[in-house]
Amino acid sequence: MQRWRGLEDIPQDWGRSVVTIGSYDGVHRGHQLIIGRAVARARELAVPSVVVTFDPHPSEVVRPGSHPPLLAPHHRRAELMAELGVDAVLILPFTSEFSKLSPADFIVKVLVDKLHARAVVEGPNFRFGHKAAGNVAFLAELGATYDYEVEVVDLYVTGAAGGGLPFSSTLTRRLVAAGDVAGAHEILGRPHRVEGVVVRGAQRGRELGFPTANVETLPHTAIPADGVYAGWLTADGERMPAAISVGTNPQFDATERTVEAYAIDRVGLDLYGLHVAVDFLAYVRGMKKFDSVDDLLVAMADDVKKCRELTAP
Repeated sequence: MQRWRGLEDIPQDWGRSVVTIGSYDGVHRGHQLIIGRAVARARELAVPSVVVTFDPHPSEVVRPGSHPPLLAPHHRRAELMAELGVDAVLILPFTSEFSKLSPADFIVKVLVDKLHARAVVEGPNFRFGHKAAGNVAFLAELGATYDYEVEVVDLYVTGAAGGGLPFSSTLTRRLVAAGDVAGAHEILGRPHRVEGVVVRGAQRGRELGFPTANVETLPHTAIPADGVYAGWLTADGERMPAAISVGTNPQFDATERTVEAYAIDRVGLDLYGLHVAVDFLAYVRGMKKFDSVDDLLVAMADDVKKCRELTAP
């Protein structure tokens, strides 16, 4: 799959294509319907499929300080889109100047002049251009002028997550923040993932017999609520069952909130400096301060037992 950053990265000889545009944070099951339809339509027309997305999140430019927690960084979204069969991903730097493009100018500069859109596939709530003034009706109206078709795909999937609310990135972020990683899993179609580099922490886990990978998470990462979770730690391409701790470590009166993963039954792992992924499968218990370190050790042993069972094949 090709990855472009900015309009200037698009090959000069790029032909016609099928395009879909959106933030697509998390690439959840609703997003998958739209992207999947774009890929299918591209194959029907024998042209490539392109996903157009933005960095940073548009809200941060329009309303500074409002950047939402991210369910997936751009490289992860690209991986997920590649799995869906997308041929190219275009990340557009979202600047103040770019935010002022009218809907018509956006269509001409991006869809017509650069991507030579043959078809555009979107959800019913798609908005674009200055002050989000453009919608799918306007997109279709200009399609008649610029020779592209518009297809609208219903992305409103529902399930048990969120009490039956339509699946969305906003709902997923809310569930993650509440520690409902099972609900987030249902919406995403896979466990919620947190990524980062393993750094040296206080090394208390090592002293207690449960050495953990202290993950320095990427900026704006959506991190689950404080607690203990079952999941997996992936490093150097190896996926290992893990007991995951999120919080400030109240037993030792720490103040920095961390994400730490203990690779169950693994001895002698040296992960310092590696970029790792932590996948959250299930909530085990809340974070608390025990009466003694001995009580903490008993709880940690029980946590590991539960996590081992929850992640068993």
